[in-house]
Amino acid sequence: MRALILSGAGRYADPWHPFADTSERLADILRAEGLEVEISGDVDARMASLAAPGDDPDLLVVNIGDPARAGDVDPEAEARGREGLLAFLGRGGRLLASHVSLTSLRGIPEWETIAGAIWVRGTSFHPEYGRARILVHPDRHDIVAGLADFEVEDERYTDLRVAPDVEPLASHEHDGRGHPLIWTRHYGRARVVVDALGHDAASYDSETHRLILARAVRWLLA
Repeated sequence: MRALILSGAGRYADPWHPFADTSERLADILRAEGLEVEISGDVDARMASLAAPGDDPDLLVVNIGDPARAGDVDPEAEARGREGLLAFLGRGGRLLASHVSLTSLRGIPEWETIAGAIWVRGTSFHPEYGRARILVHPDRHDIVAGLADFEVEDERYTDLRVAPDVEPLASHEHDGRGHPLIWTRHYGRARVVVDALGHDAASYDSETHRLILARAVRWLLA
């Protein structure tokens, strides 16, 4: 089985996220699950290539920044990427969306519904990067069954715009309210997992975080 990781480079890079490092850590998890992994920074072209059936990856991983933040908008490329992503998911493709990807793909209006949440400029934020307690909800899914709360060095996204049907498998608390960090979705025939953790490589030093992602891959590919 094959996985394609779209990794923030070119206009999908940003100054805050070491995408090469996090994409390699994600690739390590996928390889341990028996997948061959391609990491591509040619995000627009590889996403557009998904429009044609016949050579789909078994799993698509999106680990990219937001070009619109720097005003680097390319409507034609975004239209081709939208066509490819929607075609892939329409064929029942499997998708893992990581961290800052929730701020991205603003040229794909369906992205918010696909992911189940999105970063809203001026509303969403994260507490200061550092060691944080992540709450696991083990009764909600096999992905987290039997797992306990854990600590991780990371950013914790807060006040995302979240779809009402999102049921977090892991979350954090801020100002007395819970905020989802990991969840599953269905988008038509497609399966989706969103992991809002993963700011840098340190996030993947957490054994529980890695285990959740490994289980998520198994669920996506089942």
